Amino acid sequence: MTFVVVDSCIKCKYTDCVEVCPVDAFHEGPNFLAINPDECIDCTLCEPECPVNAIYPEDDVPAGQEQFTELNAELCKTWPVITERKDPPPDAAEWENKPNKLPLLER
Repeated sequence: MTFVVVDSCIKCKYTDCVEVCPVDAFHEGPNFLAINPDECIDCTLCEPECPVNAIYPEDDVPAGQEQFTELNAELCKTWPVITERKDPPPDAAEWENKPNKLPLLER
């Protein structure tokens, strides 16, 4: 099983999770992070680090967000690996509780 980054991460892109990943499974896009399912070892370390609850086990992805499982795998093919924490975008807090942000995802 793998972990999946979902809608809550879009435009927030907190990177606390990447520092604890022992296998460098996170990839960084312009306004979203994705987990490579081929690299993730299901260690569970990243999930509690996310301040916006945007990381879920593959089998527990919230209803209506199942497309993020495939999307994470797709984006990891072209986005670079991220292994160190970075400051979030200046307006990240404004986006924390907004739903349905998929149309805002930048590739």
